[in-house]
Amino acid sequence: MASGIIAAMAKPSHPVWDLFCRVIDNFGDVGVCWRLAAQLGARGHSVRLWIDDPTALAWMAPQGAPGVQVLRWSEPFDPHGLTPGDVWIEGFGCELPEPFVAARTRDPVWLNLEYLSAEAFVRRQHGLPSPVMHGPGRGLTKWFFHPGFTDGTGGLLREDDLAARQAAFERDRWRAGHGLKPDERLSVLFCYEPAALPAVMAEAPTHWLVTPGRAAAASHHLPLATGASRQTLPYLDQPGFDELLWAADLNFVRGEDSLVRALWAGQPFIWHIYPQHDDAHHAKLDAFLDWLDAPVSLRTLHRQWNGIEPGAAWPGWTTVDSWRPVVQAARARLLAQADLATQLAGFVATKG
Repeated sequence: MASGIIAAMAKPSHPVWDLFCRVIDNFGDVGVCWRLAAQLGARGHSVRLWIDDPTALAWMAPQGAPGVQVLRWSEPFDPHGLTPGDVWIEGFGCELPEPFVAARTRDPVWLNLEYLSAEAFVRRQHGLPSPVMHGPGRGLTKWFFHPGFTDGTGGLLREDDLAARQAAFERDRWRAGHGLKPDERLSVLFCYEPAALPAVMAEAPTHWLVTPGRAAAASHHLPLATGASRQTLPYLDQPGFDELLWAADLNFVRGEDSLVRALWAGQPFIWHIYPQHDDAHHAKLDAFLDWLDAPVSLRTLHRQWNGIEPGAAWPGWTTVDSWRPVVQAARARLLAQADLATQLAGFVATKG
């Protein structure tokens, strides 16, 4: 990524967006921020993605995206000769560098893009102002913008061409291209290090498609069920990861970005939520399962996978297949809502 520039700037009539991202948990932070930047860029907006570690984009988004610049966020802050734009976004509440804020030539629409949650506070807090009381931004206002699963929240990221790409996807052809049989049971493993992993891998009769990194490290030595097999995948770009989830019968996903992709895939999935030291993720997971209207079997394996309940047992493919209508009903509810980029642009238009 020469000079960090991915693509040319887009239509000058649109606002210039400065989106800041700190990479905390491997790929999730940059994955969400890149999808948002690329979607805004595809709609003609000019987006500058400031990121402290852009290395994952080399395989996640090797072709870049129209309208998007990628700039390294270094300390001390280097403005790259650029003037702060019209819209500032703190990805996941990261604090903007003070020299950037001080260099503004106009008052921006300043947004704190929060983490995704189904908890009740999201609707209460979404869209609320937060006056800036100190530093070079004193006197400005930040706005809370919460992604979410229900009306009254900011919605979820959903590309404009997602439905068309999914409709054109040929599952059997994808499987054949990867040396897999059309009727072979496939499970994607993208996780941290769940305590239930050994028990599930020892019991599940499936071909495991294991993502590189932590999932591969946690699982490569574990014994498999009779008839099961596994292969470790290379790093995939974002469209390739989507297709992986579409092709599988069961997706074990982790973090925020892959949860949303699993919902759009419409296949049964288990979510490994990012663990927090104070166990706040327990309530977050339960709120999501309530929204999903998860049956007992799906709820139980989620709680075991996330270490909230002891033990684990493979529920069987008949049970797993019964989860598919639950996921697809949730997907239908989400498709009826405006996507996050649309709501974000609309919100900015009301404040600019």
